[in-house]
Amino acid sequence: MTRFRTSAVLAVGALTLAGCATVTNPTPTDPIEGFNRSMYTFNDKLDKAVMTPVAKGYRFVVPQPGRDMVTNFFSNVGDVYNFANNLLQLQVTAAVQDLMRLTINTFFGVGGLFDFATPAGLPKHSQDFGVTLGKWGVPDGPYLVLPLLGPSTVRDTAGMAANLYLDPTSYIKPDWVSYSLYGVRLVNTRANLLDASNLLEAAALDPYSFTRDAYLARRKYLISGGASGNTPLPNYEDEDGAAGGSGAGAAGAAGAMGAGGQPMPASASAPAAEAPASGASAEPQAPQGSPLPGTMVPGGLPFRR
Repeated sequence: MTRFRTSAVLAVGALTLAGCATVTNPTPTDPIEGFNRSMYTFNDKLDKAVMTPVAKGYRFVVPQPGRDMVTNFFSNVGDVYNFANNLLQLQVTAAVQDLMRLTINTFFGVGGLFDFATPAGLPKHSQDFGVTLGKWGVPDGPYLVLPLLGPSTVRDTAGMAANLYLDPTSYIKPDWVSYSLYGVRLVNTRANLLDASNLLEAAALDPYSFTRDAYLARRKYLISGGASGNTPLPNYEDEDGAAGGSGAGAAGAAGAMGAGGQPMPASASAPAAEAPASGASAEPQAPQGSPLPGTMVPGGLPFRR
């Protein structure tokens, strides 16, 4: 039960505080927009004050090949709960692909430091228990910005507990090693997305609305298996077009946010979701958990004990 303690406190606290701030005409998917905007601002300020400087220092000290190996390692860890969730969704072909990826990269990629599965043609999936609940028909509920964790929904917040149990790094002993790995994952992910956060701030007239709509569109895309993947996101660029061509890049980066928290392997370069290949088992492939402004932690990364 101790595994649920932190997640339960944050979730209940967020819902309790939801009535502290309101807006006159909230959108239907965001009935507690006042609270969410306040929490978004808090997360954004904390990100700029703490996470961004740490991520810049990390990127300065650790060379690109080292960061690639860290990204590949945690991407390989993510294939564990990709495999489990694809099984729960009866996506047998995708689950077999996940298992093959995990086996190849663990044994031939030195514990996942190198990604041999992607060049071999095995696709990287983006799954988590929030997506699984959505495919089982559980409604997403109101949009919710969590303290430190950023964009979510009531359904995705509930799914975080299951994500914790599916994450192998949460079982590593002693506990300080598990916490250290979590910190490295957080900083590495933030460092990989420094440019994406700059694009969002430059392109979006209202970063909060842009991030919310991109997150919800991304989750809908994953749950529908890509059927709505070509639906354009709302345009929040300045009317005079000052944002220019950076809008597409920011849309791709913000749209990549999700509850899986799985960094893509270093060999994957496209920031936005791609249309899946033909076949019932095809899943969207895109990085998730982007800690853009207002998002301290890659979305849905497991809470620590």
